[in-house]
Amino acid sequence: MAVSSAPGKVYLFGEHAVVYGEPAVPCAIEVRARVGVERRTDSKLRIHAEDLSLDGFTVEYGGTADGPPDVDVSESLLTAAMGYVDGAIEQVRDVTGEEDVGFDVTIESDIPLGAGLGSSAAVAVAAIDAGTRELGTTLEVDELAERAYQTEYEVQGGQASRADTFCSATGGAVRVEGDNCQSLESPDLPLVIGFDGGAGDTGELVAGVRSLREEYEFAADTVDAIGDIVRNGETALAAGDLEELGRLMNFNHGLLSALGVSSRSLDSMVWAARDAGAAGAKLTGAGGGGCIVALDPTDETQTALSYTPGCADTFRAELSETGVERLE
Repeated sequence: MAVSSAPGKVYLFGEHAVVYGEPAVPCAIEVRARVGVERRTDSKLRIHAEDLSLDGFTVEYGGTADGPPDVDVSESLLTAAMGYVDGAIEQVRDVTGEEDVGFDVTIESDIPLGAGLGSSAAVAVAAIDAGTRELGTTLEVDELAERAYQTEYEVQGGQASRADTFCSATGGAVRVEGDNCQSLESPDLPLVIGFDGGAGDTGELVAGVRSLREEYEFAADTVDAIGDIVRNGETALAAGDLEELGRLMNFNHGLLSALGVSSRSLDSMVWAARDAGAAGAKLTGAGGGGCIVALDPTDETQTALSYTPGCADTFRAELSETGVERLE
């Protein structure tokens, strides 16, 4: 069996706007998905999910040609736990030329599903890496990131960007603008995460922004303004200017809220963090529910979030300097 892990991520700036060619700056964080892949003697695919923030389950079926298996779990869970794995396994088969190979796939994840921390990207990256290595092929990181992106692109109906998968594959802070992806120098940021226990519907939220952008010129201008924030944020990141980074994160959250992708729980956590003295705070990911990220080197923000109605969990997250890790 080959086992790989890949980190989740937070967005300092740029989610949603990155879909329209604007830059984004995500950072890998040290919460990980671990995927083990073992070759079978038949062509079936067996997926065992130890922990995807929901009840674990095991399914076995003949592959995507058979359609989804008949199991009593939510559609969103099937999409997250199987859609990305199906796509990843198709990438493995394409790389190796072994079209009929089957696998036992085990997923263990510390990353909440749909919470804006990049769970699908981490699973896709780790699954492709472990699957190809199980068949004797080791991919370069750039190809691994590209194939994981293609997996997300297919599952998300062409609405994915390269940001999540590139960040998960390479680690650290990265800059993504269209097809151009590069690593950035970053200080060790004092990241605090607040999680409302829920999840947004990424496809619905992205479609909502698209509709606003097509209907209103000022919504298109809002998306462009997020790109301007990212470009200023890169300068602040390079200088290690925590105060300016926080100010720009606050601007970014306000624009995302104007585009309709925040929620009452996310806004409550953002304001609790700011009132506690955080340099800045914003939602991370698609929005609609899930997580916020704040900058605070003290314990004040984490303490405030732990008492904030609507916050189910809060924790400090370290920047992950490494992306995919090959464990076995």
